Amino acid sequence: GKSTLIKTIAGELEPLTGIATLGKGLSIGYFAQHQVEMLRHDESPLWHLAKIAPTVREQELRNFLGGFNFPGTMVTSSIRPFSGGEKARLALAKMLLTPVNFLILDEPTNHLDIPAKEMLEAALREYEGTVAVISHDRYFISQVANKIVEIHDGDLHVYAGDYAYYQQKKEEEGREAKHKAEIAAKSAKDAIKKEKEKEKEKEKQAEKRQEKQQQRAKAK
Repeated sequence: GKSTLIKTIAGELEPLTGIATLGKGLSIGYFAQHQVEMLRHDESPLWHLAKIAPTVREQELRNFLGGFNFPGTMVTSSIRPFSGGEKARLALAKMLLTPVNFLILDEPTNHLDIPAKEMLEAALREYEGTVAVISHDRYFISQVANKIVEIHDGDLHVYAGDYAYYQQKKEEEGREAKHKAEIAAKSAKDAIKKEKEKEKEKEKQAEKRQEKQQQRAKAK
């Protein structure tokens, strides 16, 4: 459900019902696994970044790539022999340098080691646009998110705070739900008790009527 939603936002999928619209002036940068396939395998990491950021000094690009664990001569080597994880890191680094104002990231930390994750966290915290992230990495979410969207049983709930705020609200909701369930259980128990009392009262009234009828019959 989450990936389907984010692909619909990115325009990768048509909505099954209704419409999906974006605000004016948004330019989207979408990171998913197929981005790896769009890389030029005969070119280097440095070439890929220089193509989208031609005005940035080479040393700055090298430093940026170093943060994504592309050291030394690796930045000028063909990416053809790179592993899937290395190519995914390059695709992510490339997208972060692309001049867009809305980043959509689907599980961006899957192939990142700790230094690369920290680099990504710092880049997203400094990013001035909007970022929509799907991630199962709770630590990563706690470092970058300032709004949490939860999809549960087909409903979308927005929590206007960071991951700690989300956890706190979920605990409060859990306690509230438990309290309501206890009240409902007590109300149901009280209702059953009252119903039993009514039944007993009816039985007593029936017994009294029967006794009166018997007394009248004896008197006759």
